[in-house]
Amino acid sequence: MDTVIAFDTLVYAKKLKAVGFSEAQAETLAESQAQLIESRLATKQDIELVRRDMKELETSLKRDMKEIEMRLTIRMGTLIAASIAIVATLVKVL
Repeated sequence: MDTVIAFDTLVYAKKLKAVGFSEAQAETLAESQAQLIESRLATKQDIELVRRDMKELETSLKRDMKEIEMRLTIRMGTLIAASIAIVATLVKVL
């Protein structure tokens, strides 16, 4: 489904002619403006695609953050266990 941009080239060309543009100039400029608007303006579909991509990115980032959190928790636990073992060894030695 294509989104239609409401830009009336006839009305625009008439306004240009009213301020002194020739008919050819007004029509050419109106058509150029219509093409520019059509090629540059984001449609609802474009916005929906961006929203979907952002949602996918958010999900991926959350998954990656949980994985990193798990790795850090394991490393921290290992460091704590090693520290306790070192302290216990030092207590026995001293």
